Amino acid sequence: MSIRKKPIQNSRRPTTGAASRIYSRENVGRYSERARQRRTRKRVRRGILCGVVGVLLVGVVAAGAWFTSIMSRLNDSSIITSALQQILVDSDVTREPFYMLLLGTDGRQDGEVERSDSIILARIDAPNKQVTLISIPRDTKVTIDGGTYKINAAYSLGGAEKMVQAVNDLCDVQISHYAEVSFEGMKSLIDAVGGIDIYVPEGDEVDDPEAGPVKIEAGQQHMDGEAALTFSRARHQFLDGDYTRMRHQRMVLGALADQILNKLDPTTIVSLVESVANMVVTDLSASDIVALVNAMRGMDTNNIWSANIPSYANESTYINGQSYVFVYEEALAEMMERVDDGEDPRGPQSMGETGDSATIGDLSNNSNEDWASGNATTGSSSSSSSDGESSTAQ
Repeated sequence: MSIRKKPIQNSRRPTTGAASRIYSRENVGRYSERARQRRTRKRVRRGILCGVVGVLLVGVVAAGAWFTSIMSRLNDSSIITSALQQILVDSDVTREPFYMLLLGTDGRQDGEVERSDSIILARIDAPNKQVTLISIPRDTKVTIDGGTYKINAAYSLGGAEKMVQAVNDLCDVQISHYAEVSFEGMKSLIDAVGGIDIYVPEGDEVDDPEAGPVKIEAGQQHMDGEAALTFSRARHQFLDGDYTRMRHQRMVLGALADQILNKLDPTTIVSLVESVANMVVTDLSASDIVALVNAMRGMDTNNIWSANIPSYANESTYINGQSYVFVYEEALAEMMERVDDGEDPRGPQSMGETGDSATIGDLSNNSNEDWASGNATTGSSSSSSSDGESSTAQ
């Protein structure tokens, strides 16, 4: 048997031309240059990537520092104390109604104790874009730690937490959030949003040097911060004094809400929050403020419900030579039940026990004399009159 031998395979060798192309010294230099260029490109890409990461890190650090700065000013720890936070109840500001106490103060000057000049309990219902503003006269008689005081003394007795507790007890509510602004802060805030628009009813013109330097005429007015503050502080020239001042304060708040929610460019909200942080102290976070503004955008601020607590002051409301405002307690309890249910408070707009439906829009349609005399007409009054009934705000 013959054995067949496998043919011997020729090993593949590069041709002389190919070998010259691969192994020539000239080509070795060219490949070295290409390798060097590849390494250079990799270093450049790594450099760009590191630069981008560095910029992002700087941006994150800067944003964190900005946010920390905002929060430290908004949540001033000398006012938003742990004691206050223990009293406030949790709420989801964009998904459920909550109560917020709004305080206007005269600011600390020369070591004097700060006093609360404006006290407004607000119920805010973002899902339904509805707000109710209830003013509390600063001279309202309350019991604090077993003693008899005017409610605005609560702040000097124990800061914001004592004020929140006093309003909780008076109105039988649980307040979730707190905000305070000084007179100077209010001026700056209104200037920061470009001023506010208010229709001043005839008879509510202001010329009161004690309230401020601005004279305010009747009719449609665009007010800067100084004018708005003067309008919200004036009381001496009006028939029902402090009650007119409280109505004007609610009108200013309504106009401010309208400016922020309906007239400002939404892209300016973040910069507005930064401005607010210099003027307002609140337990709300910057993100909560932005979310709440966005949730409430487009609401009709003329339909904000308005009232003050049922109350009165006369010769019988003096205690130890000091004049107090006394509360109609049963009427207040009934009014607050309606407020708590998200209904029209139907509370008074001046001194008195009962009231009728009234909104911020109604406040611009009646003078202080109309409210004080019980002759004010409101949107609900007009509806009743069309049905053959007569109704007034008192």
